[in-house]
Amino acid sequence: MTKFSKYIICFICFFVMSLSAQGENSEATKKFDVKEFIFSHTGDSYGWHITTWGDTHITIPLPIIAYSKEKGWHLFMSSKLDHKEYKGFYIAQEGKYVGKLAERNAAGEEVRPIDLSLTKNAAALIINSIILICIVMSLVRWYRKRPSRSVPGGFVGAMEMFVMNIHDDLIKPCVGAEYKRYAPYLLTAFFFILINNLMGLIPFFPGGASTTGNMAVTMVLALCTFFVVNLFGNKEYWKEILWPDVPVWMKIPIPLMPVIELFGIFTKPFALMIRLFANIMAGHAIILGLTCLVFLTVVKGPTVNASMSAISVILSVLMSFLELLVAYIQAYVFTMLSAVFIGLSRPKAHHHKTKEAKLEIK
Repeated sequence: MTKFSKYIICFICFFVMSLSAQGENSEATKKFDVKEFIFSHTGDSYGWHITTWGDTHITIPLPIIAYSKEKGWHLFMSSKLDHKEYKGFYIAQEGKYVGKLAERNAAGEEVRPIDLSLTKNAAALIINSIILICIVMSLVRWYRKRPSRSVPGGFVGAMEMFVMNIHDDLIKPCVGAEYKRYAPYLLTAFFFILINNLMGLIPFFPGGASTTGNMAVTMVLALCTFFVVNLFGNKEYWKEILWPDVPVWMKIPIPLMPVIELFGIFTKPFALMIRLFANIMAGHAIILGLTCLVFLTVVKGPTVNASMSAISVILSVLMSFLELLVAYIQAYVFTMLSAVFIGLSRPKAHHHKTKEAKLEIK
């Protein structure tokens, strides 16, 4: 079956779904909440929703690990909380803790326990990490069994070309002379982000979790770069921050330039965090928003609904292809900027540059 045939079949399925929805023009359809639909698919949850069959929601329950000051530690599956309370814990439906695990204290106030539960995004991170480890270990196994001069082919050859492209064309020129020291971290960051981006585009289990569309995940990735840059920055790097080579009046009595440089230490990882989160989150939201057209136009009649469903399918397919490109670009940009920041944290001393310049003149 060709790819074109598959797209035609997908289009027909969406078309039939839209026509069958005409007979279900109920109050529930009229009150379709786009915002709730999008955020329920892109947000985190305590269970992994697979599909809905009629009135039955097929969901994989995940473990709830919570500590209450009054009741102590508790471990149970999230299925115990399906629209009900269990051992005093429940999923808040409104208020500032909406969608989160909550309980009521002795005063009757709604509070949050210490929540260490394995949520959908956390489970997806574990699955994606296992996939990355399996890919890396399969490459290691191949190279151990073959002599060093063997030329890989197939999947191993494609991965070698991919890795060397990132290593030689991105990490090496951006970091500089000490690139070998930081290559393992940067390669790990690139492939970790890429796999999470790609798995988020798969609409069925074990994909579909928007891990890199979660700010907590991108914040941890940005903090990793932040610590690598600032913990391993040399003396010249900190000298340029605390006492930059600018006129003295810009440093004394008001430390204008040092304050700006110190501020830049925190804006760099913040930019990494927001860029990755915003691009991935926006792509998923657009695809889900286009899907909503099928349901929003049901009340407009079969003609309008069928035409808008066709437009929705076409645009969703195009956006999915674009998201494949964005998944690679965002992993590449995060790695490139991290490599640039690391390279800037390892500058050579100015007196070494002066001596090298004098030798070149001689």
